[in-house]
Amino acid sequence: MNVAALASLALDEDWGHRDLTTEACIGAEVVGTGFIRARKDLVVSGHSFARAIFAEVGRRLGSEIAYTEIVPEGTSVAKGADVARIEGSARGILIGERPALNGLMKLSGIATHVGAYTRHLGDSKLRVVDTRKTTPLWRALEKAAVRHGGGHNHRFALYDGAMVKDNHIVAAGGIAEAVSAVKAGTHHLVKVEVEVDRVDQIPAAIAAGADVLLLDNMDDDTLEQAIAVARGIDPRVVLEASGNVTPERIAGIVARGLDLDVISSGGLIHQATWIDLGLDMVDA
Repeated sequence: MNVAALASLALDEDWGHRDLTTEACIGAEVVGTGFIRARKDLVVSGHSFARAIFAEVGRRLGSEIAYTEIVPEGTSVAKGADVARIEGSARGILIGERPALNGLMKLSGIATHVGAYTRHLGDSKLRVVDTRKTTPLWRALEKAAVRHGGGHNHRFALYDGAMVKDNHIVAAGGIAEAVSAVKAGTHHLVKVEVEVDRVDQIPAAIAAGADVLLLDNMDDDTLEQAIAVARGIDPRVVLEASGNVTPERIAGIVARGLDLDVISSGGLIHQATWIDLGLDMVDA
């Protein structure tokens, strides 16, 4: 979803048609300055959403509100650091405060959480990537937060990458049938990934023309065996592991030297928790 449209919906939900408290306390002519500050050590993400919130508040009030990044997205900051400055209508700053902070807290929480995974990669070739396990309508922002935390993105949606999963294999009648159908129905630039959860499925998947293998829910010993089989058949095939991925497990995979290209984890996003930021008015 467009960020401006998402911000508008967030304001519809929280502001509605008026702010009873702010309108009673603060005149329409009052201007002020506020700073968004980190309440904990964190990685910053979410400026685009916060900026869109204050832009939409200003548009509705007919009074411009300036949002200035102090710390770029993807930057680690310590507790107490100023992250952004907001200047303009004091009413507008207070009206936009909560929706803007909600977005920043959610997205900075993801970016900070991803850093716990990526810090274990060292100089390995491994990429840690997300999945489509995202909050409806927040996908673009959440995937950006993954990048801000040092991770990478998997396909964005169903339309920009082909992945043959277990249910496709069942419905199509087998791996070969599913891959053949996908290749026939897509253009020559589309790579096809095939999900396998057993080592004995690997030869059939590669023979069918899989460009990428998703080694799903395998323990490390099974992963090592699967990698050896796949590399022995086609060293060029891209190998992705997924399932039960934790920072500690990534550290173990790197230490063990398993020859993987990608590790994917929905938990980069859906297991992240919000991280605290606040807005302090400094004058009005």
